Amino acid sequence: MDEDITKIDRLLEQFPLYSDDLSIDLATPSGRFRWFVASILFGARISEQIAANTYRCLEAAGIVDAPDKIIGAGWDRLVEILDAGGYVRYDFSTATKLLEIMTALQQNYGSLENLYRQASDGKDLEKRLQEFKGIGPTTVQIFLRELRRVWQVQPKIAGIARTAATNLNIELSQLGEGKLARVETALVKLYLRHCKRKKCSQCPMSDYCTKV
Repeated sequence: MDEDITKIDRLLEQFPLYSDDLSIDLATPSGRFRWFVASILFGARISEQIAANTYRCLEAAGIVDAPDKIIGAGWDRLVEILDAGGYVRYDFSTATKLLEIMTALQQNYGSLENLYRQASDGKDLEKRLQEFKGIGPTTVQIFLRELRRVWQVQPKIAGIARTAATNLNIELSQLGEGKLARVETALVKLYLRHCKRKKCSQCPMSDYCTKV
């Protein structure tokens, strides 16, 4: 048991939540909306770094606090900000997607918090989120996994997180939702940065890995 605690503590120390990296407070409605915007960026086939940089550019522009601010920025301004963050490959389509999602969110629910309150359970929430054009299962999973300890949600654990957990011999079913939120994200980061790239020699968890 002591070894498992040490292993998980080491994992969490090395790989914090994406929302923590971005200084987003998920305990507040504004923070959860900000994380929603960030999750849309992370959901594309683009690097973590570019997604994070682009979110910071949107934040610096002062438009990540509410749907109307993104809508008010307009398509041309959004493309400009996305380009500044390095989101060049998906700048046009993502600008359009952001505008469509925020318009639909505002018209159908008024706010992200109202969307959550109107959902009957976690599965209904996932269904409602995927009704927004451009939001699929991957984006929903990214968004909800860090909200496990905040909202009453139990999204399916990411496959790459399960792979990394198997490599480290971590039993995810033994973790409570609060701990799982952090451990799952840490495992996703571990997989993307080390397992996927086969950078075992540089991995801070190599001492615990059964594949090394």
